[in-house]
Amino acid sequence: MKVLIVVPTYNEKENIKKLIPGIKKACGRAHILVVDDNSPDNTAGEVKKLKKKYKGVFLIKRKEKSGLGTAYVEGFKFAVRKKYDYIFEMDADFSHDPGYIPVFINEMKKHDLVIGSRYVKGVSVVNWPIRRLMLSKFANFYARIITGLPLTDCTSGFKCYKRKVLESIGLDRVHSDGYAFQIEMHFKAWKKNFRIKELPVIFVDRHAGSSKMSRGVMLEAAFIVWKLKLGLIK
Repeated sequence: MKVLIVVPTYNEKENIKKLIPGIKKACGRAHILVVDDNSPDNTAGEVKKLKKKYKGVFLIKRKEKSGLGTAYVEGFKFAVRKKYDYIFEMDADFSHDPGYIPVFINEMKKHDLVIGSRYVKGVSVVNWPIRRLMLSKFANFYARIITGLPLTDCTSGFKCYKRKVLESIGLDRVHSDGYAFQIEMHFKAWKKNFRIKELPVIFVDRHAGSSKMSRGVMLEAAFIVWKLKLGLIK
């Protein structure tokens, strides 16, 4: 099976220099695609150095900061075009532990989409302030109640798709960003009756850099659930 891990970046130089070796240590056969939004800290330059050391490391450097959702869509299109079988998405900041990658791959034998869940077994979050944890829990409850999604973690950004899921969703019709992007992708996969598994993972707040959370990201997520419920997004 061909495995690709898509990692979007913006000012993640300090993290990416550790993450790529960490992924390769956890799963040496996995390829890595970094989609960088022209980071001022020269994240792309660090990736170019690592490309010389590790096989199967690729870089897409975009002209400007264009958002998480479009970065993943560009990475997914690359994966579909190159015929990868399993396609991961994960953050660059070590909130998603590369050590889980082999566990995901094992679960993919029986499922079409495996989602790393912070809440399927209680709460598995480390170093988050209580306010952010409560906001996340409420956002997931809200998304679940409005859309009917049978998930405990509708906004998880750590997951693995089979290629057929991405091909079926229609990537050109995905335009949301941030948490909204995660909800939209989960909803579309669920509506198409793909086999979905929530895998319990421990989420650890970022190692370095700053969070990309914003009020706009939260508002988009709040509205996307109604658009999905009402069929305004196909």
